[in-house]
Amino acid sequence: MTAVSVARDEAAASTLDELLAEAVAHDDVPFVVAMVANSAGIVWQGRAGNGNGTEPVQTDAVFRIYSQTKAIGAAAAMILVDRGLLSLDTPVVSVLPEFGQLPLLESMGPSGPVLRAPREVCTLRHLLTHTSGLAYEGMDERMTAYRDFTGHPVVAVSSMEVLLRYPHIFEPGTGFAYGVGLDWVGLMIERIDGRRIDQFCREELFEPLGMIDTVFEPDDRRERIPDLRWRSADGDFVVADVAPPPHPEFYGLGICLYGTAGDYLRFLRMILNGGELDGRRVLSERAVQRMLQNQMPEGVSVSPIVSSDHGWSHDIDFLAGTRKTWTAGFLRNEQAIEGRRAAGSLAWAGIFNSHYWLDPASDLAAVYMTQSLPFVEPRVMERFDEFERAVYARFSG
Repeated sequence: MTAVSVARDEAAASTLDELLAEAVAHDDVPFVVAMVANSAGIVWQGRAGNGNGTEPVQTDAVFRIYSQTKAIGAAAAMILVDRGLLSLDTPVVSVLPEFGQLPLLESMGPSGPVLRAPREVCTLRHLLTHTSGLAYEGMDERMTAYRDFTGHPVVAVSSMEVLLRYPHIFEPGTGFAYGVGLDWVGLMIERIDGRRIDQFCREELFEPLGMIDTVFEPDDRRERIPDLRWRSADGDFVVADVAPPPHPEFYGLGICLYGTAGDYLRFLRMILNGGELDGRRVLSERAVQRMLQNQMPEGVSVSPIVSSDHGWSHDIDFLAGTRKTWTAGFLRNEQAIEGRRAAGSLAWAGIFNSHYWLDPASDLAAVYMTQSLPFVEPRVMERFDEFERAVYARFSG
């Protein structure tokens, strides 16, 4: 990859459009829609590749955004914090008594899981920062062992029965594990507000922000959803059919949304603008500051996420070697990345390789979105890296 790396160091000499086309031509991504914005609006957008068959992907393609949902769910929770109905230190069990049924997985013994009641109180802050001890079964070795022995749970949370199958794998506030915390956040919002979470998000976020194509059910937008491509063992992309569970018992705010690149940039621009967009305020500046600043318990750090199935996801360690924390909504890098984002930038992604970042210090936000597996495949991440460097070469300073 040496020659490719040298070429990517010279990305500033290429146009962003050429970078997208090159990524598709080399089969690193099946297609891509990318956009760059500042607080005032979109400053560049591009696309490359075919979304369905021989049909070119369009900039208004509707993506299965999966974990990009989580930041939107965090913003929904912060609306209730603004209204004094929640605080980051609200115990989850005070809103959802059934949460108290969750045991703690102390160990996996020869006869199976050793469970006990947790001793620490789990709060909204723990759910938002992935320090609750609730981990996806394929992204933590303890939960992988638990799943292999018990046969459950499953990632696609769509019912209380499934959600209650996730034990804590450590005492809340004592570690980091990526998982189902935002699904519980959605239930907290529903219990306090009284509206279903899809109605709440539509009325409190999507409509005020003009996110006209961000939806829980795609319905008449299905023809705009590009194919998901899964890289097979021989290295070729094959079409796969995976999507959030339709019409579930409840919408888990971890993975449930569909949306466009442009819509997600409107959400990110709201954060850049301190909680408002085009004259419509949805969050207070204080709430946005909590989404910008580290909210992790003292002494806990973001650790790499080790995948048990590299067909679905490679190990996840964004900006490896950089100190990272978690805000009330986003991964935050505490150090500047040379040629890329500044310290204090925020980011995350969806499992089908839909990536984004926002950089308040540079007044920049960007999305780089495709629909491919496995997640964070090295060749995808190299293309994302070159795209980000080219964005800063063109728009920063």
